[in-house]
Amino acid sequence: MDPDAAQTARESLDLAFHMSNLLDTGLDRHTLSVLIALCDLGLNPEALAALVKELRREPQLSSSPPTYAVPSSLP
Repeated sequence: MDPDAAQTARESLDLAFHMSNLLDTGLDRHTLSVLIALCDLGLNPEALAALVKELRREPQLSSSPPTYAVPSSLP
């Protein structure tokens, strides 16, 4: 990427991040950058927004691995 294009991309991300903060989205700069890149690749922005909302609704997982129920007896 040439320096002018990189500068333009940085300024665009800065502006999008500023708007994101004004709208109190709670997105950090990296997450916003990933979402913009996915939109640039053709993913549906509304679907991405729905995914972000759904992921925020899920309870935060602890750092410990999940536990699974093991049947006491096998047939």
